[in-house]
Amino acid sequence: MTHIPTEQATAAASGAAATEQFRAKQRTETTDVDTRRVDTLVTALLTATHDIVRRHKVTYAEYDALKSWLIKVGEDGEWPLFLDVWVEHVVEEVANEDRVGSKGTIEGPYYVPGSPRLPAETTLPMRENEPGTPLLFQGQVRSVDGSPLAGASVEMWQADDDGFYSQFAPGLPEWNLRGTVIADATGHFMIRTIQPAPYQIPTDGACGSLIRAAGWHAWRPAHLHLKVSAPGHRLITTQLYFDGGQYVDNDIATAVKPELILSPTATGQGNDHEVTYDFVLDKA
Repeated sequence: MTHIPTEQATAAASGAAATEQFRAKQRTETTDVDTRRVDTLVTALLTATHDIVRRHKVTYAEYDALKSWLIKVGEDGEWPLFLDVWVEHVVEEVANEDRVGSKGTIEGPYYVPGSPRLPAETTLPMRENEPGTPLLFQGQVRSVDGSPLAGASVEMWQADDDGFYSQFAPGLPEWNLRGTVIADATGHFMIRTIQPAPYQIPTDGACGSLIRAAGWHAWRPAHLHLKVSAPGHRLITTQLYFDGGQYVDNDIATAVKPELILSPTATGQGNDHEVTYDFVLDKA
């Protein structure tokens, strides 16, 4: 894991951490490359690029600016961020178009495998007096035929109340607001956490330069990340958002779906909230 020694989460530091996580993932996975698919996809990408140049009459100054920016994306380690924010949502849409169970969405660049295993009723690892609105997130994991999935894995990670992820920002405990919850014999889980905040993707690197040049905003709505799995079933990767939250209607990553919006209610205890959301997994 790349450590972040600075006082705040810079684009270069979080980009380096995301790049290292992706490289670690690639080292543990084997991919058979079909040369015909490479030929098809790269040819299509280049053809589309050539069409853009011709249609918009791209100048040499613009072409050189693009080359400079592409080099900077690599230097900043921001390829995972760029691809996950602006491309992954379409890859996810195609990959999951045949699902009949719960909806998925993008994984994003801040996933870290191996989080602590926790019981079905639990509290995510967090600091003492963790800032934010306490949230009880509960539900059941079922198969598409309605049968409960005993011992299903509900892997969860999220930003804190300041919009920062552990292992990608300084000063946070290693597994802060990250855990793998094992559902009970009826597929139920109860997870105590805090409601995360919207956050701005790093803007001091190459991706920030693109955002400013295009006049876009850099914000993601508050969300919970989850990977839910059970033997004999397809893993679902998803994010859950909050009804009425900022940027739900114009997420920079275009990852929000109506089926993924939560509506927490007050518990009557302080400012605590709770919400129930069930997961339905397709059979493998």
